[in-house]
Amino acid sequence: MEYILQPWPWYVSGPLIALVMFLLLYSGRTFGMSSNLRTLCAIGGAGKKAEFFNFDWKSQRWNLIVVLGAIFGGFIAHYLLSNPINIDLSEATIKDLNALGFKNVGQSLLPAELYSWDAVFSLKGILILVIGGFLVGFGTRYAGGCTSGHAITGLSSLQLPSLIAVIGFFLGGLIMIHLIFPILF
Repeated sequence: MEYILQPWPWYVSGPLIALVMFLLLYSGRTFGMSSNLRTLCAIGGAGKKAEFFNFDWKSQRWNLIVVLGAIFGGFIAHYLLSNPINIDLSEATIKDLNALGFKNVGQSLLPAELYSWDAVFSLKGILILVIGGFLVGFGTRYAGGCTSGHAITGLSSLQLPSLIAVIGFFLGGLIMIHLIFPILF
């Protein structure tokens, strides 16, 4: 039991992800979380209003089960398998985060400055969620998939558009954290 409470090293989790990808590719399926939003909209009848949502959503039921599994697995991992230890961060990272206004750095994966209900229900929090959600949704649609779809499925099947998208995701993340984040917080 002690082993399962510790963070799993790359040589356990990486091959498990590779095994899942092999099984998906072998069965002719691709994996991606953002495509489930399209499926949910199609289930809700959005196909009557927009052609994009008019497709055989029943062929994507298996992917909805993946989403349910991810939610259920995350719940189990957080509430039953979490090991409340401090995060091992470098001194430079702690110093940078303290300079950005984060207190208790390394004591939680989700800092209260970003993920508390007070932060979410502030005017700034709501604006960040709405604008950020729009940008993520637009970017996902424009790129033809999300990070999981391109980085896991696309790269494992050697797709050049996925490589370009992943490079764009990383560049966007670097721009966000180094240029935009200090302005917002």
